[in-house]
Amino acid sequence: MASVVSVNISQRKGEQKHPVPEIQLRLRHGIVGDAHAGDWRRQISLLAEESVDTMRANCPLPLDAGVFAENINTRGIELKTLPVGTHLAVGESELEVTQIGKECHNDCAIKQAVGKCVMPTEGIFAVVVKEGTVRPGDEIRILEAEA
Repeated sequence: MASVVSVNISQRKGEQKHPVPEIQLRLRHGIVGDAHAGDWRRQISLLAEESVDTMRANCPLPLDAGVFAENINTRGIELKTLPVGTHLAVGESELEVTQIGKECHNDCAIKQAVGKCVMPTEGIFAVVVKEGTVRPGDEIRILEAEA
């Protein structure tokens, strides 16, 4: 079963996100209280814990949840292979995948320390299509992609 490992927010852009007990997802907004919320295509970022594990083997820095500025850490789902348009049931909510990967910031501490970062190639972004609460331990299910 695919599941949520951690949910993370930051109050300001450019800050590392930190784990919280739960997040509230809102339509046309994203995560209540997160700096990256807003009516745009990258409301929520997800990163597989398996991707973080590959970085942990070669990184001198502690790679805690949120260090890649991801909102949701997952386990048991290969996020980077999901096509744009895929719908995911996450806890009480539903997300639609809008983007795979992104350009990495030059000042990324992880990229500076080890020469690479997994978020640009393995992180995904989504928008909220059904509001709800998401907590660590919640199940993640792949739903039908929109036609």
